[in-house]
Amino acid sequence: MTARFSFAIHATDGRARTGTITMKRGEIRTPAFMPVGTAATVKAMKPGDVRASGADIILGNTYHLMLRPGAERVDRLGGLHGFMGWDRPILTDSGGYQVMSLAELTKRSEDGVAFKSHLDGTRHLLSPERSIEIQRLLGSNIVMAFDELVPTTSTREVQASAMERSMRWAKRSRDAFDAGGQHAEDNAIFGIQQGALDEGFRKSSADALIDIGFDGYAIGGLAVGEGQEAMFGCLDFAPGQLPASKPRYLMGVGKPTDIVGAVERGVDMFDCVLPTRSGRTGQAFTRSGPINIRNARFAEDQGPLDPACGCPVCATWSRAYLHHLVRAGEILGAMLMTEHNIWFYQQMMADLRAAIGEGRLTAFADDFRARYAAKE
Repeated sequence: MTARFSFAIHATDGRARTGTITMKRGEIRTPAFMPVGTAATVKAMKPGDVRASGADIILGNTYHLMLRPGAERVDRLGGLHGFMGWDRPILTDSGGYQVMSLAELTKRSEDGVAFKSHLDGTRHLLSPERSIEIQRLLGSNIVMAFDELVPTTSTREVQASAMERSMRWAKRSRDAFDAGGQHAEDNAIFGIQQGALDEGFRKSSADALIDIGFDGYAIGGLAVGEGQEAMFGCLDFAPGQLPASKPRYLMGVGKPTDIVGAVERGVDMFDCVLPTRSGRTGQAFTRSGPINIRNARFAEDQGPLDPACGCPVCATWSRAYLHHLVRAGEILGAMLMTEHNIWFYQQMMADLRAAIGEGRLTAFADDFRARYAAKE
C-alpha cells in the first residue's frame, strides 16, 4: 500500500476481519458503516452529531451533486468537506446507480450514459472520465469507478455484457484518476466487481479489476431486490475472489442482519440510506428488532427506544415523546429518530469489531440475530 492510503488487518475470525484504513483525513475502523450524505448532508443530522455517533466516514453522491448544486460550484466553495462542515474522509459513489434508477430517457453506449435530469429535464452525459472529474471537484477521498448496473434478473447475455463494459469503464476510470492528479493528493480509488449472482462472471470481473489495480474493491450489483438468501449465496464466494489485503466494500447494504451476515463473509465496508430514511418515517432500530414509533401502544410508554442503547436520544427522551413528535409531524421527531438509528448502526459496527478481535464473532452474530428477531 502507498502512504496516501493503507489498510491494516488487526484480527480475523473465520472469514471476518477487523482493521484500519489510514488516510490523510483520518482513520476508518473496519468493519465500517458509512452514513449516506447523498446531497452533502446526512439527512436530519449535523456533521458533529454524525461524528459523535462513531462514524469515521460518510458517503456523498456524484449524480445528485452534479445536478444540484453542481460539482464546479462545490469546488469553488471549498469542496465537500468545507461546504458541509465534515473534516473526515468522504467516499463518493460514481453516480451509475442513480443514472439507471432515477434519470429519464437514458441511452447507454460505450462512451457512457446520456440522460435527462429527473430535476429539470436537462441533458447530460456521464462517462467514466466525467464521473471521476466530478468526484475530484467534490474533493472525494475515496473515488468509485464508473460502472454499469443491471438487474440480477437480466439474461446471462445482458449480465455478461454489462460486466465486461464495466471492466472497460473501470480501466478508463483508473486512467482518468491517475491523469487528473488525484493520485498524488492522498486520495484513493476503488473498483467495483459486477456479475450479478454468477460465480464465473464475478471471477472474471475480479480478475480484470485486480489486473488494473485499485486501492480497494467494491461488490456491486447486490441489494437490488434479489433477497437476503441470494445475496448471501453470492457473498459466499465474491469477497474471496478479491484481494485479501485490500478493503472490500458491499455497496448499498443494508439491514442490520444483512450487515452481520456480510461481515461473517469477509466484507469490511457498508453504506445504506436505511437508518436515515427509516428515522424520517418513524421506524427505530433496536436490539429486539425494528419498531414503528407511530403505533398507539407507545403513546404513554415512558421507556427509551432501546433500553440497551447509550445514545443521547435514549438517555433523554421517552418513546411517548417521540411518538408524539412523529405523529405531530414535528421536525424534531425525524431528527431524534435518525440520530438514534445512526447510533444503533455505529454501535453494531463497534460490537462486530470487538467480537472479531476477541474471536467470538459466531456467538455474537447468533445472539444478535436471535435478539433482533424477538417479538417486541
